[in-house]
Amino acid sequence: MDLLFPLKLLVIAGAAACLLALGWQFVRTLRFGRRGDPSVPSGSAAAGILYAFGPGMAPWAKESARAHLPTWIAGVLYHVAAFSAFALLGLNIADRLPSRDLDLVFRVVLVAGLAAGLGLLVKRLTSPALHPISCPDDFVANALVDGFLALSLASTWAGETGWGTAALPLSMLWGTVLLLYVPFGKIRHCFFFFYTRVLFGRFFGRRGVLTGGGS
Repeated sequence: MDLLFPLKLLVIAGAAACLLALGWQFVRTLRFGRRGDPSVPSGSAAAGILYAFGPGMAPWAKESARAHLPTWIAGVLYHVAAFSAFALLGLNIADRLPSRDLDLVFRVVLVAGLAAGLGLLVKRLTSPALHPISCPDDFVANALVDGFLALSLASTWAGETGWGTAALPLSMLWGTVLLLYVPFGKIRHCFFFFYTRVLFGRFFGRRGVLTGGGS
């Protein structure tokens, strides 16, 4: 039997628990009901959704992003790296070892994301504006993701070095802990982001605010 098999089952169970908890939270949001909008549409809800996931994601579409462009870039790198680490975890569970070229891509992305995450942590710790309004979850979430990125990066050397091989099961354990934490902390925004962007685009697109359909 594969020595990693129990850990793989643990990750799968953690992912299932995470999705069930997020799904339950999503269902709870629907209990608030939906208010009908009696106004005459001035634009397209579909076009608004496309805007929300397209041009509306650009930094120049958001005042806070325009004013803090390095932080916006760091955030993008951080999120791309986090999703890449989960993709790598999935490949490892499925025994689909990445090719050398793909390993190099993972390493570049994970190094960039880890550097961005640590930079964001330092900014939160030292910024007179951010530190006073930060809560424990801000630091725990960052530490969990940073640790996962570091172990995922090390695991790309599994089979090549002793520490890389040791990092592989640790990345699975850490990934499971991270998955179980997701529904209870700020990291769940990675799930609800898509839901809220749809609501945002549909509401304002229908009113012609985002797409120029209205006056």
